[in-house]
Amino acid sequence: MEHSASRDGKTGWPTSPDHISQTLDVIDFLASRYAKHPALLGIELLNEPSAGSVPLDILVSFYKQGYQIVRKYSSTAYVLFCQRIGNADPFELYQANLGSENTVVDLHYYNLFDNFFVNMSSLDNIQYIYKNRQTQLQALNSANGPLVFIGEWVNEWNVTDGSQTDYQDFGRAQLEVYNAASFGWAYWSLKNDIKHWDFEWNIRSNYLQLQLGCSSGSQIFILVLYLGLACGCYFLH
Repeated sequence: MEHSASRDGKTGWPTSPDHISQTLDVIDFLASRYAKHPALLGIELLNEPSAGSVPLDILVSFYKQGYQIVRKYSSTAYVLFCQRIGNADPFELYQANLGSENTVVDLHYYNLFDNFFVNMSSLDNIQYIYKNRQTQLQALNSANGPLVFIGEWVNEWNVTDGSQTDYQDFGRAQLEVYNAASFGWAYWSLKNDIKHWDFEWNIRSNYLQLQLGCSSGSQIFILVLYLGLACGCYFLH
């Protein structure tokens, strides 16, 4: 995956103990530097490991080591574990006993990047949110384990003739379902040159209506959480 910054198209991270060790060193550096900062909410250990190239046992071992490193510096910071992207069930992380305190599983929900969604109509996409995503989210919320964070989602799909009303309905369905996530959600992204990926554009253009299916208190929490993450990423870069 492109997230590995590969020069040759190969993902070498899971097969290289040195690469894994270097990643753990970075986590140690960041945790030691920011653990006591009042703005720190949590540390996510890895972004979008691929189910096709990162074996579960390698990932679980890394996550457990990363969790212990963060706990060495903070007993309260949340430790986030991203699900494997592709053909993998996030329940595998709930069964792995990754850590006992303030843990979160990060799910990335897109009706994109998979042939399964290519020929779906607008109604098919909306029904998928209610029938599949909602069912999975309810099960994870009720599981005895980490909190659930929808760390990435977007009001975009493969539908080429969707009207503004279609987008509003799709966005409403996602908000109604994702608002139930026990650790909240974050939109990808705040600003983007592709309009439907631009959170601000969606709000200004009335393609995404936050007030529907969400209490004012939840809206404030979600927006503060998202803006905090965005500012944190900007600061670290």
